[in-house]
Amino acid sequence: MTRRVRTVLAALLAAVLGAVAIPGVAQAATVNYVALGDSYSSGVGAGPYDLSTCLRSQKSYAPLWAAAHSVTSFRFPACGGAVTADVINGQVGALSSSTTLVTITIGGNDAGFADVVSSCRLGSTSACETAVNNAKAFATTTLPGRLDATYAAIRNRAPAARLVVLGYPRLFETGWCGLLAMSSYKRTILNQAADLLATVTAGRAAAAGATFVDARPFFAGHGVCAADPWIRDVSGLIEAYHPDADGYRYGYLAALTAAIG
Repeated sequence: MTRRVRTVLAALLAAVLGAVAIPGVAQAATVNYVALGDSYSSGVGAGPYDLSTCLRSQKSYAPLWAAAHSVTSFRFPACGGAVTADVINGQVGALSSSTTLVTITIGGNDAGFADVVSSCRLGSTSACETAVNNAKAFATTTLPGRLDATYAAIRNRAPAARLVVLGYPRLFETGWCGLLAMSSYKRTILNQAADLLATVTAGRAAAAGATFVDARPFFAGHGVCAADPWIRDVSGLIEAYHPDADGYRYGYLAALTAAIG
């Protein structure tokens, strides 16, 4: 048998073996991954960003996870500033019946969390309390229905996909943080609001049959005012109170990997 014939036969055998599942031999899984959500998924805070208005960064947890797992396909419509309606009306179009994995962070913008933090950063203690209480009331009355509708829209477009809902971290450590920082009390009630948002989101994710990933333990000790913060303070207007590159890698990516591998 000539070398050319052996080469042709080897190529044919490889093609056959690649096309046919062999009992007892593990086959590479097909992973068609779509990352939906808001700025905590698009990677705001990590930089550098793409040329869209969504501030997508390749240092966010989603592209990092996709690269580490050599996925079959990866789509990344997550967008800074997104609310649940944006996911339903725009982002779910990236899904299909062949999608096998969907991740999402959503709900914080619906609850107006950025405005709440700004009210506490710039306003009085009373103004901070009012903003936090309003956000908590929204999270318990209106947000659950919006989350249900969002998860249902995802299921409708990608019925075979595993849906993974990631929560938000607590933004603050509550110890001494300098004379110009928010008071410990303000930081504490903001963290309590984040805890409530996590509880609500986890409940609705469970009702939708999704996997909830709690980011809070992975960011513990690395909030604003920590010795080694993974959350940006007010140094960047757009990036304020978002994870930095370490937060996405060692916080969110670690949390996602712990949950799904």
